[in-house]
Amino acid sequence: MLIQYDAMSKIWGKDRLYDFLRPYVDWCTRLSFRSIEVEGKLPDDGRAVIVAPNHCNTLMDALVVLQCRRAPSVFGARADIFRSPVAARILRFLRILPIARKRDGVRAVAQNLEVIPEICEVLNHHVPFCMFPEGRHRPMYSLLPIRKGIVRIAALSAASGPTCIVPVGLDYSDFFHYRPRCRIHFGEPIDVNAYLDANPGARKSDLLLGLSGQLSSELSKLFLCIPDDELYQHRLDSLRPYVKSEWWVLPLAVLSFPFFLIAALLTLPMWSIAEYICRFRLSDKTFSNSIRYMLRLIGTPVMLTVWGVLGFMFLPWWAAVLLLLAFMLSYSFFYDWLNLFNRRRRFTRP
Repeated sequence: MLIQYDAMSKIWGKDRLYDFLRPYVDWCTRLSFRSIEVEGKLPDDGRAVIVAPNHCNTLMDALVVLQCRRAPSVFGARADIFRSPVAARILRFLRILPIARKRDGVRAVAQNLEVIPEICEVLNHHVPFCMFPEGRHRPMYSLLPIRKGIVRIAALSAASGPTCIVPVGLDYSDFFHYRPRCRIHFGEPIDVNAYLDANPGARKSDLLLGLSGQLSSELSKLFLCIPDDELYQHRLDSLRPYVKSEWWVLPLAVLSFPFFLIAALLTLPMWSIAEYICRFRLSDKTFSNSIRYMLRLIGTPVMLTVWGVLGFMFLPWWAAVLLLLAFMLSYSFFYDWLNLFNRRRRFTRP
């Protein structure tokens, strides 16, 4: 089945609705983490910028990269999620383009020939294009082989102007519990034009292979990257051992339990639906935090309206305002209280 999307609008152009919704999306993203630490930034020297993060936490990877830059960015995503015309239009509104993989079929891969020129147009208009070079996500502190798609796009872009690839290391304290810590490390840009100029006469396949190798090497330095072998678990336990619970955790949990019950009540429809999906409907548990994020994104304005109407109908205005403020903090507090009892690893620098 061919991917369908509206190619008429300029995906890199200004969109008032997108600009209006963007601060709310970034706010939900920041509240989905206990902390987000950013080191480095994207270059702003006129070159076309291709952003290349590791991919270990599904939708959350794109969201944390997105909120590091106020101006728009365009993302590449797996082509199979674009097959529904409605989904394709929504994804395009979100500035996401389909990138087909070999396993999507010959027809889908052939449609990359239509998408790649649009990606080059995005880059020519100085809008960063973010693509996860591993081609798929995996909740591990390691790096899968780099696919050739990203370096092919980089080489095509370099043919029309200065282009660089920016490796970005995404490091999380936890992949499965909501509100972990996150560290984002922007690496030194890889000058694609300089690399191609330094290898004149080389075969195209060798150039792409060498550029992929350089990207893999630079990216692995930016986060805790453990080679994927049979010693992985042993090395992870030695580098980031589990932290023993502090003595004050249980007293804090007891003292804050009444507030936990209030938070649980105020956000009951949100967390109950999220946890039902995560426990009984998800085959890939890596999507758990993405589901919890989506329930926050969608549920917050709905529940804010419900509690606002009920509060101002039955309570004094000041009590209704306090109720709404309590609701805004409740989803995070609910999961923070639960996390008091979860085992956590020491979140050290790589």
